Amino acid sequence: MDTLLDVASTVGSVVQDFDRHAVLWALILGIILAFLLGAGMGANDVSNAFGTSVGSGVVTIIQAYILASIFETLGSVLVGWKVIGTMRGGVIEVKEYEDQPEELFLGQVAILGGCATWLMIATVLHMPVSTTHSIVGATVGFSIVLRGLAGINWSEIVRIVISWFVSPLLSGFISTVLYIVVDHLVLRQSDSVKAGLRVLPAFYFVCLTFNTAMVTWDGSPLLYLNHLPWWAIICISLGVGVLAAFFAHFVLRPRILRKIQESTTQPSTPEEEPEISKIPLDLELTKKGDLESQIDSGSTLSAAQRFWLWLMPDKNRPVDEKTTKLFGTIQIFTACFAGFAHGANDVCNAVAPLASLISIYRTKSVYGTEDVPIYVVLYGVFAICVGLWLLGHHVIRTVGTKMSEINPASGFCIEFGAAMTGLLASKLGLPISTTHCLVGSVVAVGSIRSGEGVKWGIFRSIVLSWVVTLPVAGLVSAGIMILLKLVAL
Repeated sequence: MDTLLDVASTVGSVVQDFDRHAVLWALILGIILAFLLGAGMGANDVSNAFGTSVGSGVVTIIQAYILASIFETLGSVLVGWKVIGTMRGGVIEVKEYEDQPEELFLGQVAILGGCATWLMIATVLHMPVSTTHSIVGATVGFSIVLRGLAGINWSEIVRIVISWFVSPLLSGFISTVLYIVVDHLVLRQSDSVKAGLRVLPAFYFVCLTFNTAMVTWDGSPLLYLNHLPWWAIICISLGVGVLAAFFAHFVLRPRILRKIQESTTQPSTPEEEPEISKIPLDLELTKKGDLESQIDSGSTLSAAQRFWLWLMPDKNRPVDEKTTKLFGTIQIFTACFAGFAHGANDVCNAVAPLASLISIYRTKSVYGTEDVPIYVVLYGVFAICVGLWLLGHHVIRTVGTKMSEINPASGFCIEFGAAMTGLLASKLGLPISTTHCLVGSVVAVGSIRSGEGVKWGIFRSIVLSWVVTLPVAGLVSAGIMILLKLVAL
């Protein structure tokens, strides 16, 4: 009992030594660096989320900025709380600092400085990098300076790193499957516009149902959504999805049809795009590239080859202009969906160090068990919007126009797959990289549908930027921590 009292007395005296007035300058510096980090993230990561919409010509850069500002805010406030908890206490062992909270306090300043520096450099170089990578790398960097390898939660690091590889693969898979479905149900039909309008309500039903489920499932404490029972979540999600489907069929569908008819001056004729359903399979296969010579020479194709050729989209098929306009209206919706998903995950990554900084300053405790104040989240969103509006054009063209040929149909599938992966990860508390999700979808869909394919040189440059992000952010953070240690500790 006496030993416990001695320990409590020692810890209490150490906590009392945490002089708020002495570290006020570090708090102010951290708030400034958090703004720069948010601005760098807005210029880089948010531009990724809307790059495909701009690249396909569905929205202008200014329209993308407006939509991003709105839906990034909604995603961070309504869904993103869980990710903040992972980034605040999952990467390092905070108990290592319970006797010296001022070290962890200054460590958050080093994290913010390392991340902000690297994101700004990457944005100027037009490289779409990961804020999540930067945060984790910077956290490891300052922790090694103060505690060596002992202060790092390696199991959590491994879990996060695995998610970096899984997220682009999963996102690419979802987007590819969705594009194949769209190709079979819409693009290869004789009347692709009519087919597209027929499935339009289904697309809206799936998008809104999934989005609503992500918002209400263990949702924001701010709106008391975390207390909803599972049956209420299902009923609310399905109800919103059904309403969206009715809206798409009875309100949106006639407007889209009228807009397409007004903007199309020369409707396509049957000669321009033959009715694929009436073409014999053998003739259809002759359009499929490398295997054409095998057919002409009399070679027989295996059942697996014939099935694969039937399943995959024809890269040489011309895209109907009216169908493109149809998917353009859908892609505006999925762009908002992608912005919401990005706000749910990466915005909260950016404000996590600032949340820890403020928590330690207020409570003199390293554990940060209290809820993150809403003003911290909104401050991060404001910084992100500023960076997006001022510098977003640097990266938005790299993802949207340079890496692969994107049209509204493929852009819709890319954004939906990336957004679905990002939201699922947010609900599981995984701070994945939405940059990885989006680029994974662009590469996957571009590989199966684009006549020009993926520009692998640009893709290699992007992957290289991913590889160097963690060590560079870590080194910058470690350097800042060394300076802070010399000055303040």
